[in-house]
Amino acid sequence: MNTWMKVARSYIGLKEYPGSANNPTIMGWASGLGTKLLGMIYGADSVPWCGLFVAHCIKTAGLPTAPIAVRASAWEKWGQACSPTIGAVVVFKRPGGGHVGFLVGQDATRYRVLGGNQSDSVNETWIEKSRAVAVRWPAGQVPPKTPLPKLVGGGSTSTNEA
Repeated sequence: MNTWMKVARSYIGLKEYPGSANNPTIMGWASGLGTKLLGMIYGADSVPWCGLFVAHCIKTAGLPTAPIAVRASAWEKWGQACSPTIGAVVVFKRPGGGHVGFLVGQDATRYRVLGGNQSDSVNETWIEKSRAVAVRWPAGQVPPKTPLPKLVGGGSTSTNEA
């Protein structure tokens, strides 16, 4: 398992705080990445944080992030295109915006995605493949040739990761 996936998995179960409270871990990611890298002042965990999560994991692995990393769409052109494989960054379109996370598996019509801000937490969820607009790997790194594993489907399919 690559470094950024180890980091991502270590946060499974982390949740944003309800109301005006903020999870200090999420806010720490924003502080550590900084305004220049994120492209904005990140002031609350109620602001979409899927891009923040991906940026934190990638940067912790010692790799460059997408410019304006807090935006899911910024990851569409980051790194290099690759075939779907474990750990690849996947970008989706959704009503009102986008979503970004890491691939962990697939069934016939859906990707299994490890991501942040999926039902306000870090978890794995199913998302329709038809919504994917980019699958990316860090520039200068050779993506594995191992295809994304087929998983037994089941569970609901996310339609809005906000």
